[in-house]
Amino acid sequence: MSRKPDTAAPRVAVIGSGSWGTTFGKVLADGGARVTMWARRAELAHEIREGKRNSQYLPGINLPRSMTATHRLAEALDGAEQVYLAVSSQALRENLTAIRPLLAEGTMPVVSLMKGVEKRSGLRMSQVIQQELECDPSRIAVASGPNLALEIARQQPTAAVIASSSQETAEAVARRSRNAYFRSFVNTDVIGTEFGGVLKNLIAVAIGIVDGVGYGENTKASIITRGLVEMTDFAVVQGAQPETLQGLAGLGDLIATCQSPLSRNNTAGRLLGQGYSFQDVVKQMDQTAEGLASVAPVLQLAREAGIRMPIVEQVKMVLDGTMNPRDIAPHLTTDDDKPTGERTHHGDDSSSGAFRRALQRAFDQFRHGGRGAAGDRP
Repeated sequence: MSRKPDTAAPRVAVIGSGSWGTTFGKVLADGGARVTMWARRAELAHEIREGKRNSQYLPGINLPRSMTATHRLAEALDGAEQVYLAVSSQALRENLTAIRPLLAEGTMPVVSLMKGVEKRSGLRMSQVIQQELECDPSRIAVASGPNLALEIARQQPTAAVIASSSQETAEAVARRSRNAYFRSFVNTDVIGTEFGGVLKNLIAVAIGIVDGVGYGENTKASIITRGLVEMTDFAVVQGAQPETLQGLAGLGDLIATCQSPLSRNNTAGRLLGQGYSFQDVVKQMDQTAEGLASVAPVLQLAREAGIRMPIVEQVKMVLDGTMNPRDIAPHLTTDDDKPTGERTHHGDDSSSGAFRRALQRAFDQFRHGGRGAAGDRP
């Protein structure tokens, strides 16, 4: 049940009124905040403000009375103690250009709800925010986890993780984004938390493809398991802590996104598996499937780091029309007939390359008196 509006309650702004932005606004409102949504379209802002509904993106959901909306950015940001960003990852930089003068003098946390990398630059969303707002990274936080919007909007219990390079910022955002049905944990591994949210989308597209083809649970379980290995190897090389990929932002989000028909990335993959072209899938999708835009930049980053991602590579081949969707499953990990270890990295049978690097980094931090990123902590 939502709380009554309280003029003394903290005010927060959510930029973006799609399904996830509106759902997170509801989470914040149900946690006691006064929430102002920003919607690009005036008619959507009016529906949220006056009707307490977002019928296009969250049909059947009643929104709290402490939620309002506007199509004017300055009005949305006025007096906000925290700002949450829930726009398309590929449109983030454009939106930040408009937001920057309105936040120039502020010190409030800026929280990314997005799960993508910028196609042109390969930057994570927190990096784009830091670059465009020219703000201290300690002000930036990211939220991730098994967060299917409609389930949360229906107040089904779930958890998320809030990550920031500043423990204080992560905890402040986590305190604000929790209520009776939504629990937020914290860590300081921004890289792992963001890449977990990005990479699971790519694996979910692969799961959707094999689902559309008609393959069964064995195939999907194999892809999910090997996909987690690809995710972990990639993220650790980029500087993530391996345990983050075993937590809410990695494994938790991977399970939810791969197995749910509510997942946009799963739906996009299923259409591809049924024989639709990439262009047809984009036309049919009512909202952005971030995984489709992230495939190419992630593979570019992987090549630069010397990491092989066979499942993601095959997803790109299906997207490009150079692989029949039915062929994505028989060679899940390699075209090489040589048997390899299950935790193989670059064909090294002795152990995971990512794990070794993580241990080496931990040893170096210990030797220099540094502290590594904490795991998901409440």
